[in-house]
Amino acid sequence: MPRWVTRLHAWVYRRSGGRLLGRMGGQPVLLLQTTGRRSGRTRSTPVQYLADGDTFVVVASNAGAARPPAWYLNLHANRLARVEVGGRSVDVRAHEATGQERAELWQRLTAANRYLERAARKARRDLPLMALIPSTPTTPRPATARS
Repeated sequence: MPRWVTRLHAWVYRRSGGRLLGRMGGQPVLLLQTTGRRSGRTRSTPVQYLADGDTFVVVASNAGAARPPAWYLNLHANRLARVEVGGRSVDVRAHEATGQERAELWQRLTAANRYLERAARKARRDLPLMALIPSTPTTPRPATARS
């Protein structure tokens, strides 16, 4: 996607609090703010996501390109990021899902978005899944029993 389209999407999303362009292809969208690994500048990218409790799961599909998207490379250089969902901002720490965690998330993601399987075939690579974990939980956690 051309950079100007991404910037326009982010601008409209922010101005509308996510009411406009808050979904793409039927999937919810968040704005992912990463720090450029070379420039050090903040970059905002609209990305489809799957909510997994407090965690936001995103796929580094790059529309089926052979190389991963820049935001994924930026997250590898600096795991701290911010997401904007609707009208709220949440500081997150990125974690790449692997093994059984990835398999379970991939199954849920492809059930919600069949395009991902086609994107993976087109890219000829496993599409990385990034779990964006809030620095502070956004929903109350159940109390655990103390011994």
